[in-house]
Amino acid sequence: MSELQETVAHSADLADLHAPVPTLLLELQTLLGALTSTVTAESDRGRRPFRPGPEWAQRVGELAYGVYLLADQSEVDVEPAVLATARQLMARAQQARAAADREWPFQGQ
Repeated sequence: MSELQETVAHSADLADLHAPVPTLLLELQTLLGALTSTVTAESDRGRRPFRPGPEWAQRVGELAYGVYLLADQSEVDVEPAVLATARQLMARAQQARAAADREWPFQGQ
């Protein structure tokens, strides 16, 4: 378990933030909804480019904290799980690129 995940677990213990997984998922939805609402308002419903404001980092941090707390409550070590996902995505991207290269009719000419 990473130092970050241990810190999240310890702070959740001290603040008595532990909850069942379904409750944590609802909280994550709420946090993601707040981020979405911020982007919607700041970009005039997508009419303007989004520029993160001063509260953006804190809101993203709260969402990330919630994901780490969910992982702690469901006994998932986040770092290996994220690294495995990243490796799978890289392998798929390389396979897709290789397939696209094979489809190009003038390759090697």
